[in-house]
Amino acid sequence: MLEGITRESIGSASAKKLRRDGYLTANIYANGVENVQAAFKRGDFVKAVRAKEGLTLVSKVGDTEFNTVIQEYQLHPVNGDVMHVDLRVAVPGQVTNFLIPVETTGTPIGLKNKGVLMLQKKRLKVRGAIENMPNAFVLDVSELDRDDSILIRDMEAPANCRLMDRLDVAVVGVIKSK
Repeated sequence: MLEGITRESIGSASAKKLRRDGYLTANIYANGVENVQAAFKRGDFVKAVRAKEGLTLVSKVGDTEFNTVIQEYQLHPVNGDVMHVDLRVAVPGQVTNFLIPVETTGTPIGLKNKGVLMLQKKRLKVRGAIENMPNAFVLDVSELDRDDSILIRDMEAPANCRLMDRLDVAVVGVIKSK
């Protein structure tokens, strides 16, 4: 479980002070849930994200526990540290958009034919309730030859969910190396 503190002021000066002390700022929100301005220790946040098994992350701010999903994050432009994160509360039964990660398995045939595997979409936008969401889309790329790709229309959406990206967008493909 990720534990954080509630931010008293939401100005940029207080955010800079928190970042200097090793915190990252966060917004916790959802429809029908009051917005919470929070701060988490940067190291604790990274450990919690790496240790989570599913799509959701349990976070506790003050006395309130939230079942959240990482919606968006901002990285420092020079050193790549996480500076800010938006956490959406996963309200059961509420239909909304989620970004689901894409994972690949297997070795494509096209790699032996001087090809390179390219992952064009790291996360796919899926609309549905949190209880119907998969933890990740796992794509088997072992059958892909050079100049082959897997498009959104080739994928199957989970039950009671809808893929929101355009159907002609490539998710993963093998291209000719230069």
